[in-house]
Amino acid sequence: MMAEVEEKVDQPVVKEGMLIRKGQNGKPEVVILGFIPADQRKFTYNFVFPLSLTIARIAEKYGGRPYATGLYYTQIAAKILGKKRLKVLRAFKAQADPAGILNPGKVIGNGLLSPGGIISNALIAANTFEPLLRPFGNAVISTVGESIPDTPIRNIPGDVARYAYACSQCGYCVQECDQYYGRGWESQSPRGKWYWLREYLEGREEWDQFMVDTFLVCTTCELCNLRCSAVLPIEPSWMKLRGQLIEEEKRMTFPPFEMMAAALTDQGNIWAGYRRERDAWFPEDLREKHSGRKAKAVYFAGCTASYVEHDIGMATVRLLDEAGVDFTYVGKKENCCGTPMLVAGKWEVFAETMKKNIAAVKAAGGDMVITSCPACNMMWRHTYPEWCKKLGIEYEITAKHYSEVVAEKVRSGEFAFPNPQDAGKQGSKGERETVKVTWHDSCHMGRVSHIYEEPRDVIKAIPGVEYVEMEYNRDTAHCCGSVLTLIKDPPIAAVVGKHRLDEAVEVGADKVLAACPCCEFQLRVSANKKPVPVEVVDLARFCSEALGYDFPDPHPEVKAQWAVFEAMIALMTPQGFAALMGTMWPELIDAMPLGMGAMLRQMGKVPGALEAMKPVFPVLFPKLLPLMMPKVMPTMLARVAALIPMPDYMIEQMPDLMPKVMDNLMPHMIDDLVPLVTEPMIAYLKEM
Repeated sequence: MMAEVEEKVDQPVVKEGMLIRKGQNGKPEVVILGFIPADQRKFTYNFVFPLSLTIARIAEKYGGRPYATGLYYTQIAAKILGKKRLKVLRAFKAQADPAGILNPGKVIGNGLLSPGGIISNALIAANTFEPLLRPFGNAVISTVGESIPDTPIRNIPGDVARYAYACSQCGYCVQECDQYYGRGWESQSPRGKWYWLREYLEGREEWDQFMVDTFLVCTTCELCNLRCSAVLPIEPSWMKLRGQLIEEEKRMTFPPFEMMAAALTDQGNIWAGYRRERDAWFPEDLREKHSGRKAKAVYFAGCTASYVEHDIGMATVRLLDEAGVDFTYVGKKENCCGTPMLVAGKWEVFAETMKKNIAAVKAAGGDMVITSCPACNMMWRHTYPEWCKKLGIEYEITAKHYSEVVAEKVRSGEFAFPNPQDAGKQGSKGERETVKVTWHDSCHMGRVSHIYEEPRDVIKAIPGVEYVEMEYNRDTAHCCGSVLTLIKDPPIAAVVGKHRLDEAVEVGADKVLAACPCCEFQLRVSANKKPVPVEVVDLARFCSEALGYDFPDPHPEVKAQWAVFEAMIALMTPQGFAALMGTMWPELIDAMPLGMGAMLRQMGKVPGALEAMKPVFPVLFPKLLPLMMPKVMPTMLARVAALIPMPDYMIEQMPDLMPKVMDNLMPHMIDDLVPLVTEPMIAYLKEM
């Protein structure tokens, strides 16, 4: 079959094959996917396309069949799928989608005269003329290889625009995308996004906030990069679009990122904690040995370990110290690694933060950074060098995760975990009951930095531990659902997180060990929201407990911080701000400039007067709100403090943070906000 394809098709054909154990009729089948490189934007594409018919006819000649119906083969669905399966599919379609909204005309078809039916019949008819069409396709001269445009197309970077058309729409990325299985919409998958970009590039779609959010919400897990049959750099392409949309075009990023940016700029972290408290977690008995001095290795704790999950930082430095690692810690000079600002598209804030961190490490005499957080490690290991090269900054710093450092010590025999003297009792240093654990491969630690075996080696070096592997591990490991999904859509993040936790339950694990503070935070939140009987434990904590150390329980602080975070996410939406404004109409009306408030109060007494003004409000409010906000800010802050269970240090900073957040958000939200507040405001004025 393949020899005949080579003989009859002169265009390059990329072939990919796979063996299916149970194909049609329960027998093994070989599936061959063929790709003919051709540019659909060129007229010659229409000549090359019929060559797919040539290959299909050759395959059928040797007993093959189309592996699916798609849109083109719906009229012969019974032959391809089998009559029994087709009957089941049609019954399900009628029940689940009676209006025929989803994938209209695809898979099972919807009539001879429907668009799908016409296309399918046309393709079947074209088979008759395949021998006549073949020479035209073979005559086209195709250029194979990268050809990246130098200039953007409709403000889309040239390489990203090319990749949009290079996507073969094979669908390998769809099932593995956490945004797809978390939401259920193919438009959220890479294939759906590439297709939308094509529509945008051809002028049939335009950006709106929903589509901006669709690209921003990607968790950057990078699983799609490995699944892509065309080996497209999917996640890096979405990253470029983040910078284009947010930094260059000044569109709105996720609102919580504005609060993080304000806190980071002011205090150097994303949790709105005070800089003076950044090193409060550091063990006092280790300060003289590992803090405030110069060393080649610098420990970088990160924001979440410093302000929320203190056990991560405490356990990491204990473990490194016990392993005989010489390191220092820069303490209050440490800033956020910048990952949140990078993925938020706020690249100027990211660059400034990066420069501060590099300066702090160099001042401490360091040329290697040891991290707890995989995202911090990704910044120091990959992103900082790339940006420094782009900005002309000397770097020369390497990075390691602490599991790599400890694994090296274990392998060399320089460090070992103590053997329990009584496996059934706790008491002496290092003793614990046998426990069954599994390992969660963080996306940024695994697929980005390829740190797979070191944490497993460290776990297996601990006596009394039974290690079990989840079905999806290493390169295939599923994302926890944190980062952007958690910030934008907490309910979706919980669905994604439960997927991962269920995998741990399936292999009988008592504990899920992880190294990423954000993964741990997200998985703990998911376990609370979608009760899953498994405990999430930090790797460094687990290791240091085997050395006899005790650490504070992170769960209370995680729950407290998440309560703040979730409430803040709900507030920073048009609906949330509308509800907030509904609690402060007297103050808002009084704050209106030029006597507008008094005028509106008088109009409220005249029947129909305020209704007549409704068309003016969308024009009026954007001009009035910036003038009103400074006057009502004290009231707003008091209402926010009453609504959200913020810690004292955050309440103290809100007078500085909230105005910056409102200045950045309101210009983007005002069009959605005005319709939500108009009727409530009219109702209030009428009741006065």
